[in-house]
Amino acid sequence: MNSINLHLQKRVLHGIIERALDEDIGAGDVTTRSILKGFETGIATAYAKSATVIAGTDVFREVFLYVDGGIAFRGFRSDGEAAAPGDIIAEVGGNLGSILMAERVALNLFQRMCGIATFTHRFVEAVKGTSARILDTRKTAPGLRLLDKAAVRTGGGFNHRFGLFDGVLIKDNHIAAAGGIERAVMLARSGIAHTLKIEVEARSIDEVDQALAAGADIIMLDNMGLPAMREAVSKVAGKVPLEASGNVTLENVRQIAETGVDFISVGALTHSAAAADISLRFD
Repeated sequence: MNSINLHLQKRVLHGIIERALDEDIGAGDVTTRSILKGFETGIATAYAKSATVIAGTDVFREVFLYVDGGIAFRGFRSDGEAAAPGDIIAEVGGNLGSILMAERVALNLFQRMCGIATFTHRFVEAVKGTSARILDTRKTAPGLRLLDKAAVRTGGGFNHRFGLFDGVLIKDNHIAAAGGIERAVMLARSGIAHTLKIEVEARSIDEVDQALAAGADIIMLDNMGLPAMREAVSKVAGKVPLEASGNVTLENVRQIAETGVDFISVGALTHSAAAADISLRFD
């Protein structure tokens, strides 16, 4: 999915935009109000200042339209496309006051999404040729999960569960609270819909054995070293998918993928991606 489906997600997106604009504009843009009369018009150009994978053009446009429905938007790069330094990404035309009020929120969201997509793309390229898929996590900016996860997809990654409501992931604290892996899986299985899969976090080969015996649908190898990952892959032998997680970097992700795991989850995709460098300049 290369861009957010605005027909399905518009209500959520507008909530994000409204809160961001309220935070930024407050009682009014005193600078713009003091300098402009209100009738001035013009065109502003958005261009890349660094190599970037484009993500969130719909969001970028929607911020301007939320402020002023009369704004004209023209895109030159689609989501998923690469932009080199100096490339024009989009043009925004209309009332200058409206453009100035929307500018920072529009750029903040757009730059974040492009940064996540670009970072994700680097991980995807690093494991190219292996069977491993790059996953995101729930380590997203509060309130921006919809956009963060859309950007991961645009960068070529895949989404893990969206929230606590759409997937079962039994972690160490759940295991401790339940009194063990077997009991945690049994309790979860009896309390959820039959359509949901159960993933269990394992921190050792012994816990992999326990998760497998308990009937886990997916096993997460948490912070395991490469030898332990290879042993787990050999032991499980394709019975259930394996996900590697913890301390994954661009420097070691290829080695992790080559152990034979099916998925690699990377929290850094959304909590540590640098925002893309994009400028908006009036012509």
